[in-house]
Amino acid sequence: MTTLKLRKIGNSLGVILPKEVIERLYLKENDMVQLLEEANGVYLTPYDPDFAEWAEAFRNTNKKYRNVLRELGK
Repeated sequence: MTTLKLRKIGNSLGVILPKEVIERLYLKENDMVQLLEEANGVYLTPYDPDFAEWAEAFRNTNKKYRNVLRELGK
């Protein structure tokens, strides 16, 4: 586990990622990352535009067919 300190960056707060984390995620300067909020914390992952497109389509379908999907899941 790594403890990071929040720092003021302009009008926001941010963290500096350790080099090891950047290397493990294969990130480089100006890459996009995704912050996923879960019940037990947050996860930082590299941004994948293909996955983001799929996730958006799923969210739209899930909203439209919520009751049907719930019945199918029984």
